[in-house]
Amino acid sequence: MPVEPSLPRHRLPHGSLAELTRGEGSPATLELIIGAERSRRLLLLRILDDATRLGPAWDLLSEAQRASPSVVDDVLMYPQTGMWLAGTLRRLRAPTARDEPPLWVDTGHVSALAAAAGLLAGVDFTIEVPVRHGRVPLPTLGCATVPATGPWTTATVRAEAGNAVVETPGATVAIPLPPGTPGPGWHAVRRLTVGPGEQRLEVVLDDVDPYRTYPRPTEPRPLSEEAAAQWRQVLGQAWAVLLREQPDTAEAMRRGVFSLSPTSARERFRPRSVTSGDAFGGIEVSEPDDAVQLAVTLVHEFQHTKLGGLLHLTPLLDRGADGGAERWYAPWRDDPRPLQGLLQGIYAFVGITRFWRTHRRGTHPRDSMAHFEFALWRAHVATAMEQVHGHPHLTPLGAALLDTLRDRCAQWLEDPVPEEPLALARLCAADHATRWRAHHLRPAAPAVDETVRAWLRGESGPPAALAAEPDVVLDPSARWLDSLAMLVRHHLGGRDDDRRSPEEPEKTAARVTGALTGDALLAVGDATAARNAYMARLAVEPGRAGAWAGLGRSLEMAGTEPAAARLLCRHPERARAVQTALCRAAGTPADPVRLAAWLGSSLPRPA
Repeated sequence: MPVEPSLPRHRLPHGSLAELTRGEGSPATLELIIGAERSRRLLLLRILDDATRLGPAWDLLSEAQRASPSVVDDVLMYPQTGMWLAGTLRRLRAPTARDEPPLWVDTGHVSALAAAAGLLAGVDFTIEVPVRHGRVPLPTLGCATVPATGPWTTATVRAEAGNAVVETPGATVAIPLPPGTPGPGWHAVRRLTVGPGEQRLEVVLDDVDPYRTYPRPTEPRPLSEEAAAQWRQVLGQAWAVLLREQPDTAEAMRRGVFSLSPTSARERFRPRSVTSGDAFGGIEVSEPDDAVQLAVTLVHEFQHTKLGGLLHLTPLLDRGADGGAERWYAPWRDDPRPLQGLLQGIYAFVGITRFWRTHRRGTHPRDSMAHFEFALWRAHVATAMEQVHGHPHLTPLGAALLDTLRDRCAQWLEDPVPEEPLALARLCAADHATRWRAHHLRPAAPAVDETVRAWLRGESGPPAALAAEPDVVLDPSARWLDSLAMLVRHHLGGRDDDRRSPEEPEKTAARVTGALTGDALLAVGDATAARNAYMARLAVEPGRAGAWAGLGRSLEMAGTEPAAARLLCRHPERARAVQTALCRAAGTPADPVRLAAWLGSSLPRPA
């Protein structure tokens, strides 16, 4: 019986795996990952053809590949192609009730993909493609604007003898060639090139592909020329920072970052950026505050990109971890995270910590921001890793990766940091963890009820049952747990209006979504005023988790009410749960400091 030949498998050699476990990755390693991603895309496209019979689109892609294989490779490896493929296959496997876009628009996007490949390969063709709210996007090229006769219709893309058009019953739009050329009714995708000579970064600034945003598609939103020019300028500045301070990372990025999908600016110091394992090489990013913030964001998301590529080749967790109910504290998130998500965050924020460690060397000695960021993120990463170090569901590679990153972080924890930013970083790291506990940890209800009865009877302390390990329960109200760190950044940020907090704490807090007046006072070290502000908030909102956590920090900073401070800094969830139950049982809340001191009377004093 003849033995069928086996297909080659993608493998990473030991050296490449060692690079990735250190949080690094050379251009050669990126090439290996990209080769595996190409095979994955081809497999997904074959699965989609088996499920839907792509017909004319498949034929056009095949013709374009015969004419110019590199063109089809470029279109296939475009990040948005991966996002579309994976999303459409998921939708076919598990149809949902959502109305937009209709399924045929998602599946029909393959025709737009084929049209783009055909145009770039220079073949003649005619094919029907979806129209989305009056726009006809062609991946990697741009989009045409046509009269909207409905939210979802079709248009014809026709190419003949070097001329190409998009046709609908009401309009004909010429597609200018070569790519990147604008024209009437045609918005070309912009390609940005920044950096000198052989250190150039070339990326697409994609504002029109529906699958440029993660995890859900959005319709095209073309940028103005002024906005695009601003993106080009800040990207050039960010790239200069990376070339100077992270040259090895920058060299790998040149091979592994393909597109940036711009979104609107966010609140200062709170950018939004997203990547997806399905969209290798693509980064969705909000308009940054400055070049350094964009440089940090690129490092952050490139870490996710590398790890996503690795995970397509080999798992970091065994099958027993799939779908588990275990949730963990992630210091960069408001919500509890599954183990896989926590590992993603650890990998990404190791990159951010490494960035700030290098960046602070080039800052002015009196510039505290970079020192603060380095000290904060090394503390956060160390906290996250200590939770899951040695977890039984880690594969050997997962354990090696975590051990390697943990050892590196341990070295960073020894690096000296100036006193003021170090103290602020420790304050913010502890505050975030305390707020998270106050929101997401739940003491057992019977123990809370027993504690309420003990309080009302005037007993000397809480029952032992309250000290049992609490459950992790998602609190949907947990938002903006990083507010204190944001206020510290405003204080260190250097603008004149950032330094008003001692006189105008309410105005300072109002600039940071989710911040309380007490947070603004705590950020500048006014512990007594912060205590009073938190007490005032708890009088109005007895269950406000952030106020309980902040009250504990203010008491600790002031050195007063040590029992209450210990309880609120270590176990704020107990005070919040008991106060809430007291309000139900007695109709009025207890004095927060007195209650916390009573609850903390049974805690051991620090040595």
